[in-house]
Amino acid sequence: MADLARLLHATLQREGFTRPVLIGQSMGGYVAQAYLDLYPGETAGFISIDSCPLQRAYYTAAELWALKHTRAIYQSIPWKMLLDIGSRGCATSAYGQELMRRMMSDYSKQEYIDLAVCGYRALAEAVLADRPYRIDCPALLICGDRDAAGSAKRYNRVWERRAGLPVRWIEGAGHNSNTDAPEYVNRLIERFITDTEQQSA
Repeated sequence: MADLARLLHATLQREGFTRPVLIGQSMGGYVAQAYLDLYPGETAGFISIDSCPLQRAYYTAAELWALKHTRAIYQSIPWKMLLDIGSRGCATSAYGQELMRRMMSDYSKQEYIDLAVCGYRALAEAVLADRPYRIDCPALLICGDRDAAGSAKRYNRVWERRAGLPVRWIEGAGHNSNTDAPEYVNRLIERFITDTEQQSA
């Protein structure tokens, strides 16, 4: 996760971006938090879309164990069934499900499993690093109220309560709430960026 954050930072630096608003969906939200941890004070804002906190205190030992042992579970599922589970598990709308299915179909079963296992392992390692992952900028949490990915809804409720960060629940949306309710999510993003710019002016 730290490597991904460093790559993102190097890219933004090369392209001349300073004080970015980082917007990350799922894994992207974890990368954004690693970025905030590695480069404090450099970010103007952070929006998490169907992601979760990286602090160790939020996770149980069983959840971290499961993140590091997903390969056997995925291997045991036939590819067609895995496509159905992935598309229906991440989105509630036909549009969102089709996008997910098309993305997954770009890979063979083994390629997809390798990518998923790599991502879950990176997440577990980032959490186990037990870094502060302090959010030192204005932030907004967005989460589908039908997000069925892991414990995302529970994490976001606790994240809001412990960190005092506002959660905007997207009615009827799943884990990819930005594809289930794109217009509404885009309005939330635009409003957040406008408010952040006004506060920093």
